[in-house]
Amino acid sequence: MITQASTKDLWTVKYRPSRLEEIIGNEESVNTLHRLALSRNVPHLLLYGPANSGKATAAFALAHELYGEGFERNFTYFNASDFFDKGKSYLIRDKRFTRILGTDDPRKIQKSVISIFKEIINEYASVAPIDSDYKVIFIDSSETLDVNAQHALRRMMEKYTATCRFILSTTQPSRLIAPLRSRGLQLFFRHVSDEKLGNFIKRISENEGFPVTEDGIQALLYHSRGNVAVSLDTLQVAVILSHGEPIGTQAIYDAAVREEVGEIRSLFEAATVGNMMEARKIIDRMLIDNGFTGYEILERLHRTVVGSGEPEHRIARWTIKIADANFKMMQAANDRIQLEALVADLCN
Repeated sequence: MITQASTKDLWTVKYRPSRLEEIIGNEESVNTLHRLALSRNVPHLLLYGPANSGKATAAFALAHELYGEGFERNFTYFNASDFFDKGKSYLIRDKRFTRILGTDDPRKIQKSVISIFKEIINEYASVAPIDSDYKVIFIDSSETLDVNAQHALRRMMEKYTATCRFILSTTQPSRLIAPLRSRGLQLFFRHVSDEKLGNFIKRISENEGFPVTEDGIQALLYHSRGNVAVSLDTLQVAVILSHGEPIGTQAIYDAAVREEVGEIRSLFEAATVGNMMEARKIIDRMLIDNGFTGYEILERLHRTVVGSGEPEHRIARWTIKIADANFKMMQAANDRIQLEALVADLCN
């Protein structure tokens, strides 16, 4: 049941489902997870699909149904990009790893990141749970694991089946080695249909106590394209900016424009004037500090290009280049390399 609250609450957190039955969309995959939860016999899982399509939400909801109050004891979450994109600077900030690292100074860490990753996963997976048949380790953004880490993970999945189940989540399954993909039941997630998302928006409107017009809903659906997180973020900004007025098309447009202001606008401007050094710094900040995926950066960059007001032939040329970069990312190429190549190409 959704309760009344102010816009000070982050809606993407407030409305995140805690049970599988609360998830909107992806009925086939969610029903499969529900049957597995009822049977208490969960295999290794591979959840794949576009960013913000509900993969992590489903994994957390599954764990809540499996363990109830024992959720925190038996469910462990890791984001692979934290290990392999942020590296040792991230590891020293995570208190879970202090004992294993033995120091909070990244300069004193002699082990490689992949060695640390293997040691951490091995330790969590090898210890049998006290109040359950097995524990669950969820590894998000698993496409950022390098080949050696993937092979090590495959061996651990085989070795610790008696004590642990692994759930892997990825936006690019082609970047995972075939032996790793074959170890788990693969479930596909997609963005939510306009009908379901529209009903969800109306429910939030009723419970939060703000009016939204039908045109406003259609504008939000067009902007978010089935992405629940984007729709919630945009809607919350629109409510704050509206000061109690009904949320219509203009309010959604103003909120959407604000989302594009900042790093992505700076990246676009740096690319168009040929400032590669500044563009590379912005790409690093977005990938490492802000945690964006390459796909998310391309998506935002595309929206910025379309709304840039440049001549149509130039927008068309840039859009084709963005599409080419997206295709190359899908073929298991490195996100940073493709983004830097795109920025260099946009200068020409």
